[in-house]
Amino acid sequence: MLSPVLVDILRPLTPRGSRPAKTTVGEATPVLALIIKDGHDELGAALGWSGPSGEGGWARMTQGELGRFSGELTPTEVGRHRVVVQAWTDRYAGWRRDVVKRAAAGQDLTVELEVGARHLDHLVQRATSSGSAAGGLRAAAAGLRDGSLTVDARLAAGLRPDAIAAAAALVPDWDLSEAEVALWVDRERAGFSAWYELFPRSYGGFGGVIEELPRLEALGFDVLYLPPIHPIGHTYRKGRNNTLDPEPGDPGSPWAIGSEEGGHDAIHPELGDEADFLELVAAAQRHGMEVALDYALQCSPDHPWVRQHPEWFTRLPDGSIRYAENPPKKYQDIYPIDFWPEDTADRRALWTACREVLVHWVDLGVRIFRVDNPHTKPFAFWEWLIASVQEEHPDVIFLAEAFTDPPRMLALGEIGFTQSYTYFTWRHSRWELEQYLGELASAPSVDTMRPNFWPNTPDILEGVLRDGPLGAFALRFVLASTLTPNYGIFSGFELGENLPASADNTEYWDSEKYQVVKRDYGAQPNLSPLISAVNASRRRHPALRTLRTLRFHGCDNDQLLVYSKTSEGTGTAGGRDIVLVVVNLDPRSPQAGTLDLEIGALGLGDGAPYTAHDELTDTAYSWTGRHPWVYLNPAVGQPAHLLHLRPG
Repeated sequence: MLSPVLVDILRPLTPRGSRPAKTTVGEATPVLALIIKDGHDELGAALGWSGPSGEGGWARMTQGELGRFSGELTPTEVGRHRVVVQAWTDRYAGWRRDVVKRAAAGQDLTVELEVGARHLDHLVQRATSSGSAAGGLRAAAAGLRDGSLTVDARLAAGLRPDAIAAAAALVPDWDLSEAEVALWVDRERAGFSAWYELFPRSYGGFGGVIEELPRLEALGFDVLYLPPIHPIGHTYRKGRNNTLDPEPGDPGSPWAIGSEEGGHDAIHPELGDEADFLELVAAAQRHGMEVALDYALQCSPDHPWVRQHPEWFTRLPDGSIRYAENPPKKYQDIYPIDFWPEDTADRRALWTACREVLVHWVDLGVRIFRVDNPHTKPFAFWEWLIASVQEEHPDVIFLAEAFTDPPRMLALGEIGFTQSYTYFTWRHSRWELEQYLGELASAPSVDTMRPNFWPNTPDILEGVLRDGPLGAFALRFVLASTLTPNYGIFSGFELGENLPASADNTEYWDSEKYQVVKRDYGAQPNLSPLISAVNASRRRHPALRTLRTLRFHGCDNDQLLVYSKTSEGTGTAGGRDIVLVVVNLDPRSPQAGTLDLEIGALGLGDGAPYTAHDELTDTAYSWTGRHPWVYLNPAVGQPAHLLHLRPG
């Protein structure tokens, strides 16, 4: 049915609008719609949503400026949801607005009172059909028609508060119009997680990793990410520090997947067998963690696919297979797969084989995958694969390891990737961080791509971490773990490992990618106490579970980054949860400054006292107003304040 009311949903919406935006179970998700109609009528709008089981909710939307209506939904189940915005001409509200003006002007209201009564009659019918109480509406209509009353009394009856409230709970069918979008709802860990990456071979295999689980649980991690655990090829195997002449016993790169012992569905025999892997998965669950696996679709020259399916690889004019390159880097030990062979039957067989690999590990209990270089494979492949797997297993999480340009990163989120690596690793100054996080925390990015911040990876040693003191690792850890709800670190980070390959190389010397590394995690100095404290705070505070409420605040010292997050959750003391973080971006020198806090946005009274409790030092400060003074000295283990703010 045609309607003069136009409805355009502005969010949640991906950039192209053709694929579902994202949220998580229990996450308060904003909905914004632009609603327009000719003339000067009052408009009403309601938000409705329903999940895979049909469960959902309904809420009246709030009108803002320029035809923008806002609402909020909080989904309770995983899977695809339908979000509907309904809009209508609110004739009763328009009548109320105008009749008050007419009365004030002394105009004759005889006809207008009947107009209002008829609007209420219509609402009574809607209330009856929806099963809502209609008593207040009937009484208001009767009062408007009661000739025994004065005009003022009749008007007052038509403006009864209970009638107004009852009308606000209804969706009338006056010019009713609607629009809808799809929303994909992930489980909570998709939106809030702390990852720890380690190479199982450095711990003697899966059994040694199991022995590490109590330490990781104490640190507060909930995702244990393992690089590829498959057999490693021998042809062109890399030696220590990525050399082309390996010594006997050099283990090679785990990303050179496949040998005579098997491919992507096999386990390197030095790590254990399938039973050992299942025990690791079960042990991790007992310690509150999930095992995440690397899903790297590439092959060593010795992978069974190279012999069985040569049509899946790109051949050069001399007949050889092109190995992987990312100039100037060369990966002679890796063959990239051609995901778009000319023969559609070959393409179908390849894609199916890749899906079977994924399902194999899903069947073994893995529900989280870190996907290697997804931006180098066709987007159509990922969109098909992710949808196909999540149709049967909607709880599977995909992290895109995509260090590429912003449009591609956003597009990967739009086609289905749950989380994404980011540029955080290369953002260090105050203005860089404020600008970049402002982008990530705003629509459409915040509804499309969930950032996962990694200060370091086995490949990347960048910025202040290179040759920096342990304080550099401390400040980058606090930033990563409190700016975004999802973050991760690579093992050795807590010890401050930071020897670069060269003066102009951002990789590690003696990289664990090419050799076994043994560590003493009890060595001092050590960031383990800081990591435990921050992760405990993250779990206590609902505010740290969201990116949507991130707000930056002013400071007269550019070496201090100041930001807050808020939540209407219970927090640690009931009521609104308010967290303020101040980070010293200088890892070597103490810094001080006067803050300029947006007190109103934090929900604190301007001029009223409030308590700032630092959860890293268990120190409480009594502050008043918007300009507290802070001092942070990394030399004494104080790189940041992690403050819980409470009124009074």
